[in-house]
Amino acid sequence: MKSALSSLCLLLMLCASTTWADATRLPLRPAYDAEQRAWLKAHPVLRVGLIQQAPWVQRVQNRQLVGANIDLMKRLLEGMGVTPDWHLYPDLPALERAAAAGEVDLAPGLQQTPAGLRIWHYSMPYLRVPHLVVGERSGSGSVDLDQLPLEQIVAVRVPSQAAEYLERTHTNLRLKPTSSERAALLQVLNQEVSYAVLDEASLSLQLRESRFTNLSIVGDIGLPQLLRLATRRDQPLLSDIVDRTLQALPARELEELRDTWLPLRYPQSTDFVGFWKTLTLFLFLLLTLVATALYRQRQQTRLLERGLLGARAQLDSHQQAAEALRLSQFSIDNSTVGILWVNWDSHLRYANGAAERMLGYRPGELVDRPLSQLEPSLDMDRWLRLWKRVREQEDGSSSFEIDCLRADGSRMPADVSLSFLRYRQAEYLVVFLSDVTERRRARAALEESEARFKGIAGNVPGLVFRLGRAAPGQVVNFAYISEASQEMVGWPARELQREERGIRSLVHPQDLASYLNSQTLALEGESDWYWQGRILTRDDEVLWADIRTTARPLGGGRMVWDGILWDITENKLAELALADSRARLRELSAHLESVREEEKARIAREVHDELGQVLTVLKLETAMCELACAGQIPALDERLASMKRLIAQLFQLVRDVATALRPPILDAGIASAIEWQVRRFEERTQIPCLVEVPEHLMQLPDAQAIGLFRILQEALTNVMRHAGAHSVEVHLWQEDDTLCLSVADDGKGFDPAQRKPGQSFGLVGMQERMLMLGGQLQIDSRPGEGTTLYARITLDEEVTA
Repeated sequence: MKSALSSLCLLLMLCASTTWADATRLPLRPAYDAEQRAWLKAHPVLRVGLIQQAPWVQRVQNRQLVGANIDLMKRLLEGMGVTPDWHLYPDLPALERAAAAGEVDLAPGLQQTPAGLRIWHYSMPYLRVPHLVVGERSGSGSVDLDQLPLEQIVAVRVPSQAAEYLERTHTNLRLKPTSSERAALLQVLNQEVSYAVLDEASLSLQLRESRFTNLSIVGDIGLPQLLRLATRRDQPLLSDIVDRTLQALPARELEELRDTWLPLRYPQSTDFVGFWKTLTLFLFLLLTLVATALYRQRQQTRLLERGLLGARAQLDSHQQAAEALRLSQFSIDNSTVGILWVNWDSHLRYANGAAERMLGYRPGELVDRPLSQLEPSLDMDRWLRLWKRVREQEDGSSSFEIDCLRADGSRMPADVSLSFLRYRQAEYLVVFLSDVTERRRARAALEESEARFKGIAGNVPGLVFRLGRAAPGQVVNFAYISEASQEMVGWPARELQREERGIRSLVHPQDLASYLNSQTLALEGESDWYWQGRILTRDDEVLWADIRTTARPLGGGRMVWDGILWDITENKLAELALADSRARLRELSAHLESVREEEKARIAREVHDELGQVLTVLKLETAMCELACAGQIPALDERLASMKRLIAQLFQLVRDVATALRPPILDAGIASAIEWQVRRFEERTQIPCLVEVPEHLMQLPDAQAIGLFRILQEALTNVMRHAGAHSVEVHLWQEDDTLCLSVADDGKGFDPAQRKPGQSFGLVGMQERMLMLGGQLQIDSRPGEGTTLYARITLDEEVTA
């Protein structure tokens, strides 16, 4: 009974909508002024924006738009004398974006909002849609939400205007949010909640389902939706026209529109049970009358619709197949691969457009031609053998390269791929042709380039190679080694390209560690590789080799190192001989310097001892003469006084010569000697000097002490002659097993790189003296910024201890 009642309600609603749309009504005659009539004449079509939502706007099976807003707009636009252009949108934001972009002129069924006032001009409300309270059918009357007990829960869709209103005005209610109006009604049926709140339009849709027939309207929350017609703000004249048209629309027609699309009754204080019983009996009688008339018509309509749908589906399938076939044929004809179907008798049965263009034939000319016209050497016997071989292969395919004969007699290099095919009762070989003219030209150019490279690499006086790596962390191998390896090391290139060999197999065992270390650093850093060391030939001959490579990334983690191994044996031996000669010269220089220092010390001792004794005796003899002859001969007294002065000057000269040859202060230690020398320099030049030496310093070997002292003397001499300094700082300190001396001045400085050969022999002498002592000499100077000299010598282990 309930199912029949639901079906009858749906049928009556559809019939009523047709009745409202097709009823004969008096035409609307709005009172437009001249300007409004002129505007309507200039705009015969108005764009109507619609939100697709039942029962306001929806599509039926024939794609026709129906709904309350559709009927209303048809009636209004008919009175305005314009044609509608319907524009559907999924929701209100999409409609408002379209209005802001000028894509619609007016829209029905909107509610006035503060945000919408910036876009729309709203008409007066033409329809009031209340929010209703729905519960299970009972004998009680309306429900007062303010008196509702706490144990009764009300379901409402969130977010919605009704939910916000109830939370704000009925704080006593226990609200349960739901995702939709249908979900709220289901919770009422499942007794999860007592009531549900939804608007009249949504309720009219949900009540079409038979499961909701036991539900009843039990109240109104007092929040109606006031529906208005909205026009764009930039068209005020259209807004006035819409207002006048709405005023001309009779209120009776709006009530009929409500009854058609929102067929609901509101609760009364009377008993709902008797009302629904009466309505059920009436509808049952009406259903009995209508069902009989519609049953046969409905059956015929369904049969006709099924046949029509089947025919339409079959037609669509044929059209899709034909379109797919045309697309496939277009793709085959316009591909870059020529396709030929060849029968067992070697005659062509099909050729696509690409094959015809490739071979220079007009469309259709290749069909029924023997394949020997494209390849003269392919006689019938050879063709049958080829047919048999391809047919018997498991994969049924074969590939090779030939020169095809084109229609104009020219040759075209082609890559041929054969594939065996059975189609229905026939067998074919499908021949795929690819023009490889450019590939063959590129291959010839590549072969010529490779031959040229091998020729150049073979004539280079060295071993050219390429070291490659596929990805980081993988094994490297020699992708190429020139044939010069046979002449240089006695091994052919293919032997050295083996993974277990390579150039490392030629490296001298004593130099293998440095070779592997330099190679590892180059591979990990993806940088250029340089190495120099000894290699062994096949006859165990030792050669000096120099490897220089350039790293080049190829993308995807691939790296190659292109390089040359040079034979530098002659240059290396000459270099070693030169180094040995320099070492011998340096040893000789050191020996000569040592001998000279020893000779200076010996001469200083002899001058000091021997000449000093003679001068002392001479001084005593002069004193004795002075005592014996004093006051007797005035001239003699003058001569004796002059002799005493000369003897004193000679004493001083002897001391100066002995000190210059070897200062006795060196016997007191290098620290005291340096401080003494700096003070003498300060007295002689009047240049302020700051000297810092350690208080307790071990006794140095004589050679190191003299060498360091001589370097200080030469440095101070250069300051006096060339620096033009105002002050000098001298520091002596010890760092672990190294003794350091620095001499810094604030003079005019110089650029060490600008020194020319043959100049600054003092600096050269200091550098050679430091090399003989096994130390280092460093000079830091810039023009206008002074000069600083650093001398560092390594102390012997015994001295350090």
